[in-house]
Amino acid sequence: MILKLRDDQGFTLIELLIVIAIIAILAAVVFVALDPLTRFKDARDSQRYTDTTQILQSLKLYQVDNAGKLTPNVYAMTTGSVYMIGTGLSGCDDDNGACDTDVDGDGLCVDIGEVVNAGYLPSVPQSPNGDGTWTESITGYTLHKSATGTLTVRSCESENASEISIAQ
Repeated sequence: MILKLRDDQGFTLIELLIVIAIIAILAAVVFVALDPLTRFKDARDSQRYTDTTQILQSLKLYQVDNAGKLTPNVYAMTTGSVYMIGTGLSGCDDDNGACDTDVDGDGLCVDIGEVVNAGYLPSVPQSPNGDGTWTESITGYTLHKSATGTLTVRSCESENASEISIAQ
């Protein structure tokens, strides 16, 4: 009896195609589950929430340490108007299209540099760039002072959250 030895080492083309298809399906499922774009948006929103909290806390700490007085620039704000936080003197409402709450006028910027100079805030934060491009003069954060003295700090834009706002 003659035994015939076959040299069947390796994979057939069908086996390779099946393995490649399975790997592609798994990669697609993992990519959809992780959704990196949403994660980046969440990270920027988280930074915006942290910044709004720090801005408001620094303004309130300044007020507590100065016998209830606000910084001169915040005190001079018109009650009920929404101001862009920044060093700009004009163009404060130029990025209203990117804002959840519009700034009320072109010249309505408020400089909170005094809380930085007093050590309550390391620097005036700038919102992470999303739809708008934010700078030191137009930071992407707004400030509103109510008639009762309540300060509201808002992030101009939010991506995956509703409006990012904190008041005290």
